[in-house]
Amino acid sequence: MSTEVRQMFSSIATRYDVTNEVLSFGIHRLWRRTAVKLSGAKEGSQVLDCATGTGDLALSFKRKVGSTGRVVGTDFCPEMLESAPAKAAKAGLDVEFQVQDAMALTLPDNSFDVASISFGIRNVDDPVKCLQEMARVVRPGGRVVVLEFGQPTGPYGALFRFYSKTVMPAIGGLLTGNRAAYQYLPRTAAAFPAGDRFLSLMDQAGAYSERAAHPLLFGTAYVYVGTVR
Repeated sequence: MSTEVRQMFSSIATRYDVTNEVLSFGIHRLWRRTAVKLSGAKEGSQVLDCATGTGDLALSFKRKVGSTGRVVGTDFCPEMLESAPAKAAKAGLDVEFQVQDAMALTLPDNSFDVASISFGIRNVDDPVKCLQEMARVVRPGGRVVVLEFGQPTGPYGALFRFYSKTVMPAIGGLLTGNRAAYQYLPRTAAAFPAGDRFLSLMDQAGAYSERAAHPLLFGTAYVYVGTVR
């Protein structure tokens, strides 16, 4: 799956930010702020953001940790990272960006206070291995934060499913020229474990002393927070 996912993101990289803004109505900004708040990051913290894409969450963390903190943004798709350094420079933020696979990070053990991944863990080949690897590079007592889509229920859930299956592919295809990518993304979100089922994946990782799920917008997304053993 990794090769296919890398190629898909490569094909939509130049239009990813614009399309994300349109399709989410800007709500993703609020969700990122919530993830940063729940991470416990503070001035001077060391943060790793996996699957950073064009760097939005990494930049949010950098604003939080300030000049004395360090933020490293990684992604396994070089094309997604291409615009990230310029975006950081324009914002006046010093963020490091590296091409890295979240399941096989070439970073030292216990070297970060926080590791995060937003809307990326459902695209890795082995989510449990990814959770273990992120925990490996975080110091004991630090936190791993996962922002990912959920599956809302009830009337809102029905509306969300219609939007995901019908509207997203149409608009995403129009804006990027790759309709298949915006069929794949909501399809994987609908199939990926959410809520308590994702917490069970964190338990399987065996790396967390505590974990919690925080639903956003009726369960459209979740912020999962795990405290590293």
